[in-house]
Amino acid sequence: MTDQANFNFGGDFVWHPSEEYINRSHLSAFMNQHHIDSFAELMERSTSDTAWFTDALLNYLDIRFNVPYSQVVDLSAGIQMPRWCVDGRMNIAYNCVDKWAQNPDTRDNIALIYEGEEGIVEELSYARLHCRVNQCVNALAALGIGKGDAVALFMPMNMEIVIAFLAIVKIGAVVLPLFSGFGVQAVAQRLRDVSARCIFTADGVYRRGKKSPLKEVVDKALAEVPSVRHVIVHKRVDLDIQMQEGRDHWWHLLIPNQSDVAQCADTAAEDVLMVIHTSGTSGKPKGAVHTHCGFPVKAAQDMAFGTDIHVGDRIYWMSDMGWMMGPWLVFGSTLLGGTCFLYDGAPDFPGPDRLWALVEKYRISMLGISPTLVRALIAEGDEHVKKHDLSSLRFFASTGEPWKPAPWLWLFNTVGEGKRPIINYSGGTEISGGIVMGNPILPLKPTAFAGPCPGMAADVVDEAGHSVRNAVGELVIRAPWIGMTRGFWQDKERYLEAYWNRFENVWVHGDFAAVDNDGLWYILGRSDDTIKVAGKRVGPAEVEALLVNHPAVAECAAVGVPHKIKGSEIVCFCIPAPGVTVSDALKAELKKLVADEMGKPLKPKDVMFVSDLPKTRNGKIMRRIIRLAFLDEPLGDTSSLVNPEATAEIKRAV
Repeated sequence: MTDQANFNFGGDFVWHPSEEYINRSHLSAFMNQHHIDSFAELMERSTSDTAWFTDALLNYLDIRFNVPYSQVVDLSAGIQMPRWCVDGRMNIAYNCVDKWAQNPDTRDNIALIYEGEEGIVEELSYARLHCRVNQCVNALAALGIGKGDAVALFMPMNMEIVIAFLAIVKIGAVVLPLFSGFGVQAVAQRLRDVSARCIFTADGVYRRGKKSPLKEVVDKALAEVPSVRHVIVHKRVDLDIQMQEGRDHWWHLLIPNQSDVAQCADTAAEDVLMVIHTSGTSGKPKGAVHTHCGFPVKAAQDMAFGTDIHVGDRIYWMSDMGWMMGPWLVFGSTLLGGTCFLYDGAPDFPGPDRLWALVEKYRISMLGISPTLVRALIAEGDEHVKKHDLSSLRFFASTGEPWKPAPWLWLFNTVGEGKRPIINYSGGTEISGGIVMGNPILPLKPTAFAGPCPGMAADVVDEAGHSVRNAVGELVIRAPWIGMTRGFWQDKERYLEAYWNRFENVWVHGDFAAVDNDGLWYILGRSDDTIKVAGKRVGPAEVEALLVNHPAVAECAAVGVPHKIKGSEIVCFCIPAPGVTVSDALKAELKKLVADEMGKPLKPKDVMFVSDLPKTRNGKIMRRIIRLAFLDEPLGDTSSLVNPEATAEIKRAV
């Protein structure tokens, strides 16, 4: 594990909550409701009595059931496979939309605001969102889509993707969100995994003023996915595209003509709601399974207790529906009756102040922003921030990658004027949100987390599983929580292997973490081989599988290396196939292959050819050793390597 001496724990507190932040907060209201005097007491009670906390949370969030649950949680199958809200029946779409639309006091509140890169603006009240979702539900029903069918989303972040998302949920189907930057193979693999029957897409998207195709990617992917019978296409940028008769349907011809009256499908609380794929260190992407009473509840909890969104507050979290923060944003904001802001475009186009102009124009209350973007905006200069009125902002928030102190302090001091907290947030797709998070009632230090989220029995342990403080260890969770994935799609054993095989009845998350003497938490990067590029997780095996299918490549290893803007970027080391002549043209071809199939954001920084890769005696490629050799850092213990000389060749290649 990382040496304690390499990390500067502690530091000074830079933000202390005012009485206004404390008194307004959901967290204080929840604690007062249950006569809890301190956050420490809340953490102790919420983690020692999971059933009490979950029941109290469902009531606080006003999650309504058609049939009440008979038991909050059933652990008879083990801590790894809990059943939640036993016998309860509910459709979470009712709680997201119908509940607000049917209430005279909230039906006219704004649910969604959208701006496109080219300047188009739309907004929908909860009443109008209700009608639009119902029309989409009826369109899906007319195509024969119903309960249990998997329906994919491969669209820009606009009104239509949210309407489609909520309609899939309302009809009782299973949402499959896909990153809009994926290439053909990444889309096809995920569609095949769940035997998707339908996909929503758009003709294309605007990116920095240019039109990029989406439907074209879908057409190529569907050549490998016979289960998809219907493609619903939103005309976004007026690209000339091919439409296949009987399969492809224009959104504007199919959906607006439908009735705007529809009922929620009768679903159990634990019926499958969504499968989101997240990358691991080996094999194909993992399809994390989530249910109606799982992911949305955890999302709303964290948005309420961490970023303090109330009815009418406006939240903008820059994300894509294919990453968990997209569904998190939609579920959390609508369950809390807030206003979700969507922007479809580059945050620094046509000028570097576009983001700050959006905050000013739409009076954003909470801005979710990545360290990657902050580092890029710093380079543009402070004047782009200073010329905009950002007084509506109450919170920043961030997730996806660890902060460094300098960009954190720039956001806090230059943009936030030293008075707006940065709610650091870390967890994952399988968590449905956060393990650790800042909040409005506890002070903050740069880059730190105030502590675990309520209900999360988090700990930091050494290699023997013993708790450690003021030292780096593994981040673990010792009790179940309602948002935990219900496993991986049709792969229970892989789920158990991924999180539960190291310590008995303990979830090992795969992050290095630490807790300082003041009780603040830090996440210090992955303890496994997963690569994060600008906050987007990718498993090295997914990249490697593409490259070894090329006739010029016999074997391959992909690793993540530091990048000052993106956090990490991919470098690939390949063993050439017999008789292959290595050339710059071949390297460029392989980089393009990954970009085309996985998406341009995941294009490798470099492809290097070597005669061998460091391996253990059982044949496992040691990506950790490869990465350290590339960075010219001490390799540590190499006694398990069968071919230690391979590391020297990697160093020479660099």
